[in-house]
Amino acid sequence: MSTMAFSLTFLLMIGLMLLGLPIAVSMVLVGAGAGVLVFGVPFLSSTGSMLWGVLNDNLLTAAPLFILLGELLLRSGMADRMYGAMAAWLSRLPGGLLHTNIACCALFAATSGSSVATAATVGTVALPSLQQRKYPMPQALGTLAAGGTLGILIPPSINMIVYGSLTENSIGKLFIAGVIPGLLLTGLFMLFVLVNSLMKGDVPREQLPPMRERVRQLVHLVPPIVIFGIVMGSLYTGVATATESAALGVVVALFFTWTSKRLSWAMLETCFLQTARTTGMIMLILAAAFVLNLLISLSGVAETMTKAVTSLGLSATAMLLVLVLFYLVLGMFMDVMSMLVATVPITYPIVTALGVDPIWFGIFIILMCELALITPPVGMNLFVVQGVRPDKGGIGEVIRGSLPYVAIMMAFTLLLMVFPAIVTWLPGKM
Repeated sequence: MSTMAFSLTFLLMIGLMLLGLPIAVSMVLVGAGAGVLVFGVPFLSSTGSMLWGVLNDNLLTAAPLFILLGELLLRSGMADRMYGAMAAWLSRLPGGLLHTNIACCALFAATSGSSVATAATVGTVALPSLQQRKYPMPQALGTLAAGGTLGILIPPSINMIVYGSLTENSIGKLFIAGVIPGLLLTGLFMLFVLVNSLMKGDVPREQLPPMRERVRQLVHLVPPIVIFGIVMGSLYTGVATATESAALGVVVALFFTWTSKRLSWAMLETCFLQTARTTGMIMLILAAAFVLNLLISLSGVAETMTKAVTSLGLSATAMLLVLVLFYLVLGMFMDVMSMLVATVPITYPIVTALGVDPIWFGIFIILMCELALITPPVGMNLFVVQGVRPDKGGIGEVIRGSLPYVAIMMAFTLLLMVFPAIVTWLPGKM
């Protein structure tokens, strides 16, 4: 299979996705169809054993457990209490509750693993208060859309599990690698809110409650911090694998849900059903991606493209800059999961051949996925935040408020290229 033929096949797959065909169906149609054309019917026979091996991978057990962890915390009312506790300490800063939006998104991301869930949950809690206090809507909506993207960078992250499965890298190291970048990006978002508010002066400051009340509110931050500490602490020290740490997190989440008197059979049923739906969707997409990967592997296209790119004499930095532009454009038209599973099998061997650290590249890919979440016209978080806002304003306000954070993420990506140790230092200490 020539590189030109594969390029046409890839474009056909992108076209089918843009036409609205489900991601998994598009990938299977193109992967299986091209495989039969090139290798004949035996190609289909080989996919069976390959898929059986892939979907029985112990690493993938972590995905439903982390999804269940997020569902438990989402439905236990933790987000409401967390938002109130954050507001009690941060709302006096220039920018008021906008800081609370970002900080609450970061803390919720540390337990949920999903950007869409983070944006939807915190947005639902925050927007009524923001509207009542007459905050500028573009800025308020922008902090929620951008803060929600932290859900796939701050561990645990479902997208990191998918990347680790596709590239056979340690999910534990990927999780640990996301901690410092996630905290730094959160800090940069809040710094922008601070500077922008001081310059414009159009964002109100809140009056802080008495110190006794603020201290009392801190108890609501204990559950997410404890869960994050147990999950990441057990991974960092090597006490538990990613799957085992996810199971520990679920047990602790069940305990906190029980202590909050929200635990019931009805709630558990809802959590289990939603976890099954989300897991089924992810596993179906992964299975389809591996059919495409088998085609790439047997045809030798990845090796051919890697040799072609390395023969151009591009440095690793130049290649990464090209990929930034590639993913920026692709993210405007594709959702995060389809972009991740469709491109990583092609880009990963190219950048690793140029000497890029695979764990660092995983965080780079996650940042590109974050950009895709808030770049129009298909930015998922833009639509999620628009969907939960109580007023009837246009989506243009969400887009306008999110654009500064796109620039911040681009600058942060360049910072990671200059100082890769921001990503690699902590996993190296495991």
